Amino acid sequence: MPAPKNPFKAALGRGEFQLGLWAALGSAYAVEILAGSGYDWLLIDGEHGPNDMPRIGAQIGALRGRGSHPIVRPPMGEAWYLKQLLDQGAQTFLVPMVETAEEARALVRAVRYPPDGIRGVGAGLGRSSDFNRIPDYLATANAEICLLVQVETCRGMNNLDEIAAVDGVDGVFIGPSDLAADMGHLGQPGAAPVQAAIEDAFRRIAAKGKARGSMSVALDQARAYRAMGADFLAIGTDVSCLTKAVDGLRRDFLGETVPERQGGGY
Repeated sequence: MPAPKNPFKAALGRGEFQLGLWAALGSAYAVEILAGSGYDWLLIDGEHGPNDMPRIGAQIGALRGRGSHPIVRPPMGEAWYLKQLLDQGAQTFLVPMVETAEEARALVRAVRYPPDGIRGVGAGLGRSSDFNRIPDYLATANAEICLLVQVETCRGMNNLDEIAAVDGVDGVFIGPSDLAADMGHLGQPGAAPVQAAIEDAFRRIAAKGKARGSMSVALDQARAYRAMGADFLAIGTDVSCLTKAVDGLRRDFLGETVPERQGGGY
């Protein structure tokens, strides 16, 4: 009995576009609701969302056996933290702020068992091995891990070809908001130079045979990323969907106009 199949990784391998949504509320109940909406994947955000290990574990559990695949974004790519997430049952990771091939190689080793990596052998205590009920878990786990690295700085873009070439990196996600800030366009991910850089990055990632990803809460921009060749794409967040719905309901009732959107990214 092998490790559970990773449907997200398998779909990317077949060239099937994967549509996602950010889950940043830190609520297992919320992700259970989101899982009924038909998204291929949900990003459990530990970088900017109010999440810790117990909350992330609960959200992974809430998505178990449901239609949306959990992708976990840790606060940083620390091996000790990834080790715990792996044992909690996470199979796909989006690691922020990767700037060099050396960092990417370290992440590959962090999510794999020896001799290919440094993952600790303790999955028998966790959900990943169905609490030690999967006899072949250790021998098959590596093949089902999907590692996505997030490139979102000028330094990372300069090193993109080397990062994307790292064996064990399954995809590269370009973070528009942070990239825009680092390029001198804070709060303007749609600025022409930023978009040109992303389009060029997608070409370079594809040339290395890796999946290309990004996100935008603006649907016109999201469609543009899809047209550029995005293989996996998030088109919103639970926070933005909630605020839009509840603010809009009040405005609709009172007959108020929609104010110009401002915010802190996404």
